[in-house]
Amino acid sequence: MNDRPQLSADTDAEVFMSFYYLKEELMRFCRENGLSAAGSKAQLTERIAYFLKTGRELKNNTRHTAKPVMAEKITDDTLIEENIVCSQKHRTFFEEKIGKGFSFNVQFQKWLKANAGKNYSEAVDAYHHIIKDKKKQKTTIDSQFEYNTYIRDFFDDNKGRSLQDAIKCWKYKKSLKGHNRYERSDLTALEDKA
Repeated sequence: MNDRPQLSADTDAEVFMSFYYLKEELMRFCRENGLSAAGSKAQLTERIAYFLKTGRELKNNTRHTAKPVMAEKITDDTLIEENIVCSQKHRTFFEEKIGKGFSFNVQFQKWLKANAGKNYSEAVDAYHHIIKDKKKQKTTIDSQFEYNTYIRDFFDDNKGRSLQDAIKCWKYKKSLKGHNRYERSDLTALEDKA
């Protein structure tokens, strides 16, 4: 059932790109082959594919951002800094304004990064709008979270099935060549092999 090749320096780049690998596997490969193991899963994948094609290291595919300049205490009128990093200081401010239920969800973090120069009072309003909209519609899961997307789509198509069933189908799917999106044909993983 598992046709996925072991990742090694001899793996063909196109074959590598056709299968799913965990970020930990990508990081281990990088360390073992003298490549940087820093960055997102997408950056590691790009780095490894380049290495497998050329035998050389891909330069400059890790983003470096300047350390943000942060005010001592955040107030409603404090301006959102460039390259914001959501710290405990930020969490404390938002929990005081929004309540203990506050969390740095993905949509809100994106809003903060896209709205440097606005004030934190506007950020509080934006958070409330994001939460309100989130309740009305299905949220989008970013592409690097393939497992989460697969599991959600599995349950959308299979009401009443267990998480164990979903995970079994996911493991089957990621062992196959090609994309990792849920398809009804993945349910073959649940058939008894008598």
